Amino acid sequence: MRLIASALARPHAFTRATAPLGCAVALACLSLPFAASSSTAASSTSASSVPGPSRQSAASVAKPVFSATLVQCVTAVDQAERSATFSGEMTAIAGSSHLEMRIDVLERLPEETLFHTVSAPGLGVWRGSAPGVKVYKYLKQVSNLSAPAFYRAAVRFRWLNARGRLMKAAEMRTQRCQQPAPPPAAPAPSAAVPPPAA
Repeated sequence: MRLIASALARPHAFTRATAPLGCAVALACLSLPFAASSSTAASSTSASSVPGPSRQSAASVAKPVFSATLVQCVTAVDQAERSATFSGEMTAIAGSSHLEMRIDVLERLPEETLFHTVSAPGLGVWRGSAPGVKVYKYLKQVSNLSAPAFYRAAVRFRWLNARGRLMKAAEMRTQRCQQPAPPPAAPAPSAAVPPPAA
């Protein structure tokens, strides 16, 4: 089994690489930067309202908005059809010029007590927004999942200033995607034995 990692950072830009992987996971990545003035639609941390003389002063000390979400968990008998889609989203803060995000895929098999990071080319890579982007979203889909197993994502966020210096960092984990064991295969019908000749 081989891992396929592909990334799409801009429209019409597509790259593909292959490498062996023991847990046999095929990966497709989609990075979608959004330049928008609206706030994040779904987030686990919201910007707090700060009393002050003006909206500008409140925005300058507002907390960043970021989220980590399990978008879809598809179970199937056929391993090639099993998949999990994870998403991270973040908004700019005062003074930030560049947003970066990294999604690591974690796996836990039945005999394991803790999740471990799936290590392979194309996984756990920092993806950055264009300068000045206010809302940045990063979507990653993992397919060809093992079963039974649990999958989740660790999403890391970084806010950088115009000089590339780190202003703030955060990390969140998504909910779990459970891949149940497939049902046992039905026994093959036995061949009919002709009765003995008289």
